[in-house]
Amino acid sequence: MRRAMYEAEVGDDVFGEDPTVNRLQNRIAELLGKKAALFVPSGMMGNQLGVHVHTRPGDEVIVERSSHIFNYESGAAGSLSGVTLHVIDGTRGQISESDLLGALRHGYYWESRSRLLCLENTLNKAGGVIYPLERMQALTRMARTHGLATHLDGARLWNASAATGTPEQMYADLFDTVTVCLSKGLGAPVGSVFAGTRDQIEAAHRRRKVLGAGMRQAGILAAAGLYALRYHRKGLAEDHAKARRLAEGLANLETLDVQMPETNIVLFDVKHGKALPILEDLQRAGVAMVPFAPNTIRATTHRDLTMGDIDRALGLIRRVAGKVN
Repeated sequence: MRRAMYEAEVGDDVFGEDPTVNRLQNRIAELLGKKAALFVPSGMMGNQLGVHVHTRPGDEVIVERSSHIFNYESGAAGSLSGVTLHVIDGTRGQISESDLLGALRHGYYWESRSRLLCLENTLNKAGGVIYPLERMQALTRMARTHGLATHLDGARLWNASAATGTPEQMYADLFDTVTVCLSKGLGAPVGSVFAGTRDQIEAAHRRRKVLGAGMRQAGILAAAGLYALRYHRKGLAEDHAKARRLAEGLANLETLDVQMPETNIVLFDVKHGKALPILEDLQRAGVAMVPFAPNTIRATTHRDLTMGDIDRALGLIRRVAGKVN
C-alpha cells in the first residue's frame, strides 16, 4: 500500500484534476451502483454531507439511538445543517416499521419536518451487528412512501457484505446516498467516500469545500483506498473469524458476559466491576480496547492481527479479568 501511495499519479483535486482520486471515486460509484462519488477525509464528513444534501434548516432526521450520527459526530447535524435528530429506541440498533411510522411528523406548521431516514450497517454500537437486508428494504420503502430521503452510514458495509455474501450494491440500491469507509477494516490510513446522484455529489462537493476539505494532491491518499479495495476486502472474513475466536475465549471467563459477534466487533460486560481498571491494566500489558459503557468493553479485530495475537490477548485478559470478583 505504501508503494502504491509513493507511485500514485497526482493532480489538483480542487479542480478535479487528480487522476487517482477520480479513479477511486469512479470505482466506488461503480461498486455501489451510484452515478457519482466524492472522496472525503472521514466517515463523519460523509454522513454530514448526506444530512446536508437531503435537508434544510428546521428539518428532522430520524436515527436510532445507538447510531454513529447521534453518538459520535459532535452534534454536527444541528450545528452544521440546522436540523433536529429524532431519536428512536430500537433493538440492538435496529428499528421496526412501526417505530418509523410513529416517528413521522404530520406536517403541522409548528412541527419539524420529517425529511431524512439514516440507517447504519454494520451497527457499531450494537457490536458490529448486520442490519438485515429485508428490514432495510421495508424501512426504506416506507420512507419513500412518506416522502423521506434515505442515507446509509455504510462505514462497515464491506463487513456486512463479507459476512452475508450480499453485494454492497444490493444494500446501496435501497438508499439515495451512501457513505463507505476505506480505513477501519480495509486498512487504508485515511478516507471515506460519499456516493449518490451527480446533482447530490455536486452539492456535496461544494459543501466539502465549505467545511475546509478541499484537497490538492490527494491521490496519495486515494491510492491507498484503491489498493485496499483491490487487495484487502477478501481479508474481512478472516477478521470475523478472529473476532469469533476472541469471543469464544472470553465466554469461558465467569467474570465476563460476552456478546457473540456477527462481524469484527466483540462487546463484553464486566459482571462485577468497571471496565476502565481492566482496560488500563490491559493497555499496560499491550492489549488495546475501548470502553463502551461503565462496565462494557469493545474489542475490534483487524488485518494487522494474527490468530496468535488473539490467543496472546486472551491469555492476558484471563489474568487481568480474573481479578474481578
